[in-house]
Amino acid sequence: MLLGILLALTSAFCWGTASVLIKVGLRGKTPISANLIRLYMSSLAYLIIFYLGGNYSEISRMPIEYHILAFTSAQFGFVIGDYFYFSALKLLGVSRTVPITSTYPLWTILWAFLFLGREVTIRIISGATLIVLAIILVSKVETEEHVSLKGMVYAFITPISWSIAITIMDWLSKDVSSLTLAGLRIIYAAIGVSLVSWRIIGEVKSATLKEVAIISSAGFLGLVLGQYAFVKSVSILGSQIATPITAVNPIISTSLAILFLKEPPNWKIFLSLVMVVLGIWLISG
Repeated sequence: MLLGILLALTSAFCWGTASVLIKVGLRGKTPISANLIRLYMSSLAYLIIFYLGGNYSEISRMPIEYHILAFTSAQFGFVIGDYFYFSALKLLGVSRTVPITSTYPLWTILWAFLFLGREVTIRIISGATLIVLAIILVSKVETEEHVSLKGMVYAFITPISWSIAITIMDWLSKDVSSLTLAGLRIIYAAIGVSLVSWRIIGEVKSATLKEVAIISSAGFLGLVLGQYAFVKSVSILGSQIATPITAVNPIISTSLAILFLKEPPNWKIFLSLVMVVLGIWLISG
């Protein structure tokens, strides 16, 4: 149990730091091109890791339906979900996007209850209520500060897409090793995003070395270290416990955004972060 919790916290730290790096990397690139660079570089890292670790034999033995499910999970998580996430980051900023997108544990618990037969308790309902109230509070901040409505919609779509990806991954984790599953999802995501991004290949080619380095660093933190730690924690704890723990990443990313990106702080944002984290604690208890 302790190892699973530490792995979930590790993934949260990696994701929170990656959020800030992605925001910096997006200054000169569209969300799709940034995602393409991030996924390609992370896929290359996993291909090397698979070769060194001998994971290709496990991949060749996997049933075709497992590959299809891993591909589907990757599209919901890293293509659809991350496209809306990157777009929201660009329109709203890190400190306003992350509190909304961090509600993905709420949706994950719902899908786990409906499709995986997981138990829903009073603590879970109480935690869910706190999270919903936090969303309403953040929504009021966006209205008062005249922030993009499109960005708000994108931010709300993101956690639903992510939660579908996590639920599928949870089901697969019982039969596929954590490293193989984490890497396959990233590689399949790179394939998926390539199919819808061919028109912006020119933009990717024009990326500077600095832009590639920043986005690749975010990819390594979020998709290699963070993603492996998350998949491993789900295999140990289950998505209904591991996923809520990762929601501490808003505290990390928001603090870094205010400190280094000079995004203006707002007491309602901080209060919503506290409510989200408290709700997550209740859900995971």
